[in-house]
Amino acid sequence: MSVQMPEADQAILGRRAEIVAALRAIVPGEGVIAAESEMRPYESDGLTAYKALPMVVVLPETTEQVAAVLRYCHANGIKVVPRGAGTSLSGGALPLIDGVLLGMAKFSRIREIDFDNRVAVVEPGVTNLAVSTAVAHAGFYYAPDPSSQIACTIGGNVAENSGGVHCLKYGMTTNNILGLEMVLITGEVIRLGGKHLDPGGYDLIGIITGSEGLLGVVTEITVRVLKKPETARAVLVGFPSSEDAGECVSRIIGAGIIPGGMEMMDKPAIHATEEFVHAGYPLDVEALLIVELDGPKAEVDYLIERVASIAKDCRSTTLRVSNSEDERVLFWAGRKAAFPAVGRISPDYYCMDGTIPRARLPQVLKRIRELSEHYGLRVANVFHAGDGNLHPLILYDANKPGELEKTEEFGSEILKLCVEVGGVLTGEHGVGVEKRDLMPVMFTEDDLNQQQRLKCAFDAGGLLNPGKVFPKLHRCAELGRLHVHAGKLPFPDIPRF
Repeated sequence: MSVQMPEADQAILGRRAEIVAALRAIVPGEGVIAAESEMRPYESDGLTAYKALPMVVVLPETTEQVAAVLRYCHANGIKVVPRGAGTSLSGGALPLIDGVLLGMAKFSRIREIDFDNRVAVVEPGVTNLAVSTAVAHAGFYYAPDPSSQIACTIGGNVAENSGGVHCLKYGMTTNNILGLEMVLITGEVIRLGGKHLDPGGYDLIGIITGSEGLLGVVTEITVRVLKKPETARAVLVGFPSSEDAGECVSRIIGAGIIPGGMEMMDKPAIHATEEFVHAGYPLDVEALLIVELDGPKAEVDYLIERVASIAKDCRSTTLRVSNSEDERVLFWAGRKAAFPAVGRISPDYYCMDGTIPRARLPQVLKRIRELSEHYGLRVANVFHAGDGNLHPLILYDANKPGELEKTEEFGSEILKLCVEVGGVLTGEHGVGVEKRDLMPVMFTEDDLNQQQRLKCAFDAGGLLNPGKVFPKLHRCAELGRLHVHAGKLPFPDIPRF
């Protein structure tokens, strides 16, 4: 599709050959990809409804190369989109046709493992699961575990503040990183935090985590690693309705029990997953809770009894406890495979991501069911139930005219509902391009302007990942900065296919 571009951006494209040559001087060998066919794998991230071919792809291997690339782009007014493994589901790594796509896949080394300080120092291209694998021999693991952990990278986890099934008890990415090395758009390299807890001064690590590539490019992360619990057992609990399961979630937390993880799936997701993984899920229930309890054996045994009692009071119909580590892992393997499993029952699905107060779960589930009937689209619900992070999967067929647009409208209503009941637009997938036009539903114009002032402090020219997060961009001068950057801040149209 054709996209109207400002003259300044057209001028950048007119200099493409010059830009590619300059980048090849910085990252020699196979570090620059400029052929159209070879750039196709980078045209979208996990939100495949939106696609754009980048102007050029650069794959640096060192912090010095990243700094040189950003310094060159800053000096020449060239936009940059950082990219990890591309598993983002909000379009956060969607390229720009007049911008450099900066892929961090070659930053794949674990630089140091320090068990005395219980940390690992890793590069951003290291996969989430690789960290746990590297420390498993000593009885340690990395707690945040997104469902895509076999593929998603730590750098992307930092960009989106990813969670996972165990974030209820052990926290999101922001709770499990202690230090960052980051390159600013000017090419300056800064270090924040280290191996120590609670660095002094402003919480800049907290600002960077979840900033979606708008503030800088992370080149090193110091993560916390934890000792594996003495005992961990998972409980499968089936219910006659999603509302009953939601009520059970609220009562478990209300009783002061904090499970290692607590996940919920509805009937369509249960059936798709069981056919795919054969995890032993009950097929005669409308909703399933997976509750993991960990700690000393005596404590785990006691908590299992309490959870079973609470579940019975919430009209549970089945209950099964894992009796071995292999069985516990199998229970979770089903949940972690829920997204690809749903691909077996629908040509396409749209994965939503919003967060609500746990007590509103029954109300929200009921409303989602009503919206499903209204739009005539099926939904498979998979939730991080313990922290209220919802992942409704709207099933559709992109080959049917108008069905994608109807799906997006349905998804928008779900996210508005999350805010309406006291929740937020995203739990771990980020805003990207998917939710940017919904930001005013949650934030006032003053709120958004203040967030953009922070963006301007790091990136006055608006060159890092433009077009993401903010529904309307301002020049930094309009937001009260003394620095006036030349030209118009880019706010590209989104090519949709």
